[in-house]
Amino acid sequence: MTAASLLCGLVLGVLIALMRLSGNKPLAAVAGFYCWIFRGTPLLVQLLIIYTGLPLFGIRFSVTTAALLGLALNEAAYLSEIVRSGISAVGSGQREAGLALGLSRTQVFRTITWPQAFRIIIPPLGNSVNGLLKTTSVASVISMEELLRRTQILIQEKFLVLELFIAAACWYLVMTTAWELVQRQLEKRYGRAYAGHAADRR
Repeated sequence: MTAASLLCGLVLGVLIALMRLSGNKPLAAVAGFYCWIFRGTPLLVQLLIIYTGLPLFGIRFSVTTAALLGLALNEAAYLSEIVRSGISAVGSGQREAGLALGLSRTQVFRTITWPQAFRIIIPPLGNSVNGLLKTTSVASVISMEELLRRTQILIQEKFLVLELFIAAACWYLVMTTAWELVQRQLEKRYGRAYAGHAADRR
């Protein structure tokens, strides 16, 4: 659930960030409104609307689809801000230099802006993934059989409340710790590459 939500949320988040940075007022307004809605309302409410509210209008999703859709749409709003801040942190002079060399805007973004922005967004992106790993537990309210929901089912069968909740907490710790190790390696790799370029410039 985390991987799928992150992938979809990151793709949508990049699109929303580009809309807000496009200079096109209608596009920027739509993107801003999207972020306002999804960042200003609880994920729990969004999941309930998607799973139990939309069927009133004839739009029905399975539990899994509703959970992934809600998580991805919510995550996209937060990731768009991370991506937007990363892109904005890249000096405009570098983009102008790329255009002056005859590169298209797409080429400038792909070869100049995005590589530098990606290095900047890795730490907050990693923190977002860590949070998303734990946020997936909210999907249990719509009967999505993820870790927390499965724990609740086992509690009803085994009557081991404290023991099973502790076991679930341990699993969350294992997942978040594993991701933290991956995040550190990513930060080292991209940070080392940037440090090498900075040393060359000196």
